Amino acid sequence: MGVQLKTKLDYDDYRLIPADGKRYELIDGRLHVTPAPSPLHQRVSKRLQRLLEAHFEASGRGEVFDAPIDVILTRNDVLQPDLVVVTNPDLVTARAIEGAPLLVVEILSPSTADYDRVIKAERYAALGITHYWVVSPETRTIECFRRHENTYQLVADFGASDTLTHPDFPELHLSLSALWR
Repeated sequence: MGVQLKTKLDYDDYRLIPADGKRYELIDGRLHVTPAPSPLHQRVSKRLQRLLEAHFEASGRGEVFDAPIDVILTRNDVLQPDLVVVTNPDLVTARAIEGAPLLVVEILSPSTADYDRVIKAERYAALGITHYWVVSPETRTIECFRRHENTYQLVADFGASDTLTHPDFPELHLSLSALWR
């Protein structure tokens, strides 16, 4: 009898990966590794998290999480978005966020821009995440996408000194100049 090899990794395999400072994700059972983010990336992430918390948490609309945190979308899809907004508290378990959150935010780095814009975006859309935002510290822009028929469509985009307003979040007004200072 031959040895049966796994064709896809799953969460049980993923949780055995040792902590080494890199970010590991499973996308459709394939392991992806990215380096730790830069200080600029982390500054923008921290500032945007504070703005999102002021809107979602202060009003009781949801909870904001930052990386590293596992978002388990399927047994073979475990991702770590830079920021996650969860409006259904039942998705937050002792081990992870389990299921599709309302919003994921990816902050681009030169080494991960294509991965975030293509591979992760396609998987997020296919697995039911309604809102996906892409933040570019380099161009000082934010693009807001909404899921439509398992893909994302651009809803709005904003520049460095704009106030982010979103048709699906009418009370959300984020002054983006605070992100880039």
